[in-house]
Order: sequence, then C-alpha cells, then structure tokens
Amino acid sequence: MPHLAVIALGSNLGDRLVNLQAACEALRSIALPHTLRQSSVYQTEPVACPDDSPDFYNAVVSFHFDGAAEDLHAHTRAIELKLGRKRSTINAPRIIDMDLLLFGDHIINTPDLQIPHPRLHLRRFVLEPLAEIHSEILIPTQQFSIERLLQQLDSREPALQNVTCEW
Repeated sequence: MPHLAVIALGSNLGDRLVNLQAACEALRSIALPHTLRQSSVYQTEPVACPDDSPDFYNAVVSFHFDGAAEDLHAHTRAIELKLGRKRSTINAPRIIDMDLLLFGDHIINTPDLQIPHPRLHLRRFVLEPLAEIHSEILIPTQQFSIERLLQQLDSREPALQNVTCEW
C-alpha cells in the first residue's frame, strides 16, 4: 500500500539550486507517477552548524511511495552519495541533505531512522515549505497540523527568504 512520504531537501555547497533539482528528479524516479509535489525554494541561515557555514537552499517534496520507510531511507542515502554527499562531522556543509520527515502516519524509532523527524516541529526551514504544500497534515507524535506548529514556532528561528526560481 502506498504511503505519503515527505522529504526535506537542503544544500549549502556548490550550485545549491542544481543540487536540489537533481535530488528532486531522483526522487521523482521512485515516486508513484504524478504524485510528486514540491515547495518553493528558500534561502536560510544555517541552524546548529559550524560558524563559517554558508546559507542553505531548502525545500520540501512529497510523493506517494510503494514500499517500506526503510527502503525509502536507503534510496535517499544512495541519492545523496550519487550527488557527492560526504559525511564528515555533524551538520558540516553539504552538497545535499535529504531528511525523511514523514511516512504516512508511521512512527518509527530505530538507531538509523526516526519518523516523524525528531526536530520537524522546531524548524522554520522545514515547517514553512511543508505548510506550502501540506498545511493540513497532522504530525503523529504532535497531534497538531503543520500550520498550527508553524504558528507556534519560536520567533528566534531564522526567517526564510524565498528564492525566485523555476525548479
């Protein structure tokens, strides 16, 4: 049975827009046909990253996936590697970052995968683009909609700047 998958995309190295586009196209190839939705692209200040980290381009995509969450997680890791992601230190600058935020109403808590993403409700760079495409979704562990979580968000979270582009 297909599940709605929601994935956050981020890039702060190289041609950030091209990196997001490549990740989105790779996800389109594993999504059920005609189900992929994408938010606008936002430029954001790095959060919890080394001081000299460049700004990110962030977006959120959703699609229906016919498989297990663990399979989708493996796909996202393979896409990251193919696009040149190198994992060094935590939150180091990166060509592409793909975080599986939601997978239907599943709650998964393993050493390799936590769904819903444990910081989803705390990050404007995730909530704002997600609200653009799915404001009504309820987070299984929060029982609040994305729109409500965004309204309640700590005002100290950095503001987003919409990047005017076609992607």
